[in-house]
Amino acid sequence: MKWQSTFFRSVLLAAVVAANAAAYEDHSYRAPGPNDLRSPCPGLNTLANHGFLPRDGRNITIPMIVQAGLDGYNIETNVLGGAAKLGLLTSDDLTTMTLDNVKEHGIIEHDASLSRQDFALGDNLHFNETIFTTLANSNPGSDVYNTTSAGQVQHDRLEDSLATNPNVTNTETTLTIRSFESALYLSVMGDPTVGVAPKNFVQVFFREQRLPIEEGWKRSSTQITLDSLVSLARIITEESHWNATETCDFGILRFSLN
Repeated sequence: MKWQSTFFRSVLLAAVVAANAAAYEDHSYRAPGPNDLRSPCPGLNTLANHGFLPRDGRNITIPMIVQAGLDGYNIETNVLGGAAKLGLLTSDDLTTMTLDNVKEHGIIEHDASLSRQDFALGDNLHFNETIFTTLANSNPGSDVYNTTSAGQVQHDRLEDSLATNPNVTNTETTLTIRSFESALYLSVMGDPTVGVAPKNFVQVFFREQRLPIEEGWKRSSTQITLDSLVSLARIITEESHWNATETCDFGILRFSLN
């Protein structure tokens, strides 16, 4: 009977949520306080909000980021090492950084963000609902986001930046970072092998910078690897129909995505 099927699905979901909550008991969500520091990156902020990184957002080292990515998201340890080293370039300290250091424009932080304003246009640190609407409303008629919708979102966000920001940076390096980030949110919130993620998980992740455990999310049992991310990022890049508008590119971070 239909009611029985619905009942058992509800019971199963409740059991899954309870099991996931127990697994993250030592990493419960806590919103940042007024003196806690956060970055433009929802992934790093979520790790701090759940205590995988220091909750105050201070004195963060490269090994901390690598371990937090593994423990919180099941990301292979060699994936975040390079990005963490770049993050350290934003700090005056040789060995540690704060999360808000990462907002320094042009190292990891970039234009055409999925959820932040461009640096030249305003607040590149805090979540912006108007900007996020492009992603939130993508792939209409479906309950999931995928590599096709991610590519279209990247295209639309870049077109908006090109139209409104006379100082926009649009190079192969920033393309690589943007495609890599899109591959990450699909992988962390969904299936890293095919790049499909439930919309409600992704929206909680960006808007609340929280693991959507209450909604039924659990850490992927399939490890997120550099190879899997690059494979997804290549598809996303193709779907974004990207065109360079700048030729000067120092290539701080680059994979072959074309």
